[in-house]
Amino acid sequence: MKKLFAAVLLSLLSLTAAAERADSLKPAQVEYDSADLDGVNGVRTLTGNVILTRGTLLLKADRAVVRETPEGYMTVTLTANNGKLTTFRQKRDGGPNLWVEGQAERIEYDERAELVRLYSNALIKELENDQLSNQVTGPFISYDSRKEVATVRNDVSGQSKVGGGRGTLILSPKRTPAGGAQ
Repeated sequence: MKKLFAAVLLSLLSLTAAAERADSLKPAQVEYDSADLDGVNGVRTLTGNVILTRGTLLLKADRAVVRETPEGYMTVTLTANNGKLTTFRQKRDGGPNLWVEGQAERIEYDERAELVRLYSNALIKELENDQLSNQVTGPFISYDSRKEVATVRNDVSGQSKVGGGRGTLILSPKRTPAGGAQ
């Protein structure tokens, strides 16, 4: 799940660090309560406390549907039961304690298109040494990593609608005070 979620936040906030590159080359381990595995159609449906680990990437959901094309590309849809959220956490390159975390009621990732979408109560935040450095929220967040284009909309449909929800962007300063004093 290369560039899976970290790319979303990093491009949204014009940051320079990237997701842990080595994660995309590691095997994924998935824990779940039950599974339906369709090898002919390349569909795996996992339910009940789904925990996917791939290198430093950690995904948690109530349900995950993983589809794989004959060429080996995956699409993943993570969903949460009513009132819950799907979450992720991944280390970023560029330092020893840099992380990106996020959550939404539903998260969709298309590996071939390098497109990730977060639906309903979407939140992505960046942490440095366990301290919040940047955060974006909205009803819908989409990121195309090929074009490096992010979209935040006030409705889960991916459209902005009159009277729709509102988003928030928190940007921490990157420069230090003159003279280096804090």
